[in-house]
Amino acid sequence: MNQPNEPKIIIGSDEWCAFPSLNIPAIKARVDSGAKTSSMHAINIKRFARDKEKWVSFEVHPLQGDRKATIHCEAPLIDHRVIKSSSGDKEQRPVIRTSLSLGDKLWEVEVTLTNRDTMGYRMLLGREAMNGRVLIDPEGLCLHGDKTPETLTELYKEASKKPAKK
Repeated sequence: MNQPNEPKIIIGSDEWCAFPSLNIPAIKARVDSGAKTSSMHAINIKRFARDKEKWVSFEVHPLQGDRKATIHCEAPLIDHRVIKSSSGDKEQRPVIRTSLSLGDKLWEVEVTLTNRDTMGYRMLLGREAMNGRVLIDPEGLCLHGDKTPETLTELYKEASKKPAKK
């Protein structure tokens, strides 16, 4: 939650976010105040134990239409939730808590992990992550800066390299 009297940031209907603790420097999010929970594209989701705690490992293709850029992530598993999509389908998803960077702000959010290959965006920013922090300008797009293809190529240069053959 914002500190008392701290102004809310204005965001558009699409924004570039980052998840520093997951080493994701840029992922375009669809801002959706109708969705309660935020969700991120994730594949190869595997649960494991670390120091007797539940964790999850997963891979993210952060750029829509680009399967070369792959980020391997690990995070503590905080919950499993049944999420109902806008089409009415229900899916049980792992939930993580991580830091989200948007503009010059950084805060903790809960994110469900699911395969979003068929969706238009790799990230959906739901209202729980925005409550008390943002105001939405539905006409605005990337109000905190857009990313050029060149910038994205540079950000994901290492993540796009093919693994060395053994």
